[in-house]
Amino acid sequence: MSILRLKDIRYISDNTQILDSVNLNIEKGDCVSIIGASGSGKSTLLKICSDLISPTNGEIFFEEKNYLDYDPIELRKKISYCVQIPYLFGKSVFDNLSYPFIIRKKEIDEQRILQFMKKLNLDSDYLHKDINALSGGEKQRVALIRNLMFTPDILLLDEVTSALDKENAKIVESLIKEMNDNGITVIWVTHSLEQSESIFNKRIQMDQGQVCAEEDLR
Repeated sequence: MSILRLKDIRYISDNTQILDSVNLNIEKGDCVSIIGASGSGKSTLLKICSDLISPTNGEIFFEEKNYLDYDPIELRKKISYCVQIPYLFGKSVFDNLSYPFIIRKKEIDEQRILQFMKKLNLDSDYLHKDINALSGGEKQRVALIRNLMFTPDILLLDEVTSALDKENAKIVESLIKEMNDNGITVIWVTHSLEQSESIFNKRIQMDQGQVCAEEDLR
């Protein structure tokens, strides 16, 4: 079953064509890597899939329903987007990881927070740590945990291990694979050819704003 479908997507910014006639069909449960040179349109594609920006032309469908027919807030609960350079707010890690509960008017589940921190190699002492004291890799992991507090249907990841050492990158990959095995559809932009083959069943290659290759890996 198709969970995400892009039809003839074009995106133009400042008279420059960033995406050109992109057509994609992502099946429910897919774990997809996207690779390509810098400037090939990978990050722009994720922003469009996350509904942060609108395409200049073309249509996007989630579960065969046009994005335009969804309430934007509801759509963003179903499709979660984690950026390469994390934006953390407030003063502490707790401020960030409690936020998904607060905006949904839910009771803060500290046990769930601590469970995900442990899975990503952050001990409980980090919970009340000042965000300005975190390394780049720690910030990336906190931002990822924030996105995972409520399970999305689709998880969009943009270079989310770029600031991590190899050990912690593998830990993140293992967690994402576990979540994919539990039914989450994953689309992950990476610059690493090795990583693009690691946990994925499909790989998409982009060049100059176009999808130039699609391959099955599993």
